[in-house]
Amino acid sequence: AWQRLVKLPDHITYEQGAVLMLKGLTVWYLLHKTFKVEPHHRVLIHAAAGGIGLLACQWARALGAHVIGTVGSRAKADLALANGCDHVILYNEEDFVARVKQISRGELCDVVYDGVGKSTFPGSLSCLKPRGLFVSFGNASGPVPPFSIAELNSHGSLFATRPKLNDYVGKRSELLEGADTLFAAVISGKLHVPINHAYALKDAAKAHADLESRATTGASILKP
Repeated sequence: AWQRLVKLPDHITYEQGAVLMLKGLTVWYLLHKTFKVEPHHRVLIHAAAGGIGLLACQWARALGAHVIGTVGSRAKADLALANGCDHVILYNEEDFVARVKQISRGELCDVVYDGVGKSTFPGSLSCLKPRGLFVSFGNASGPVPPFSIAELNSHGSLFATRPKLNDYVGKRSELLEGADTLFAAVISGKLHVPINHAYALKDAAKAHADLESRATTGASILKP
């Protein structure tokens, strides 16, 4: 339906648009609506070298936040640092909870953006300061297992949410607000769209295999 259509500005390419309308809008709602990131905040972003991660790190830095990211390799760490992370944690080599405590000098984080799921839970809860927000927006390692709501109490009266994009852009006015804010951030140079992999449509199966094996960084697109 036309209500879901958005006109791309002249300065936004179709390739960028393919990334921005899913990953970009996701980052928009996460950082502006689910939790409004401001300069005094410390944020933890899991999978910081992924398509959503790189955009989230850039935008959180542009908003003035102190950004901590987790990644799986040295190469991904360099990429995350180049895209706005103040500190990067190699979760395969380091205890990310202990490192967050060390980096923050025990003050922990205001919000954790967790698109990984099972393998980062419940560690993500331990990275939050009292009354912090756990944002579980993806399941790259499998879904977060059922847990007792009392865990939120024992970790310091935490908040938790499991959002999805369509609930933030369900109305056309919301979709246009998100798209306008997102496009403006790209055109102004606050956001660089990290398209690091392009596959022919016939190679879609390889694209899925690369994503599952964590071989990719940034965003991947299919080209007809």
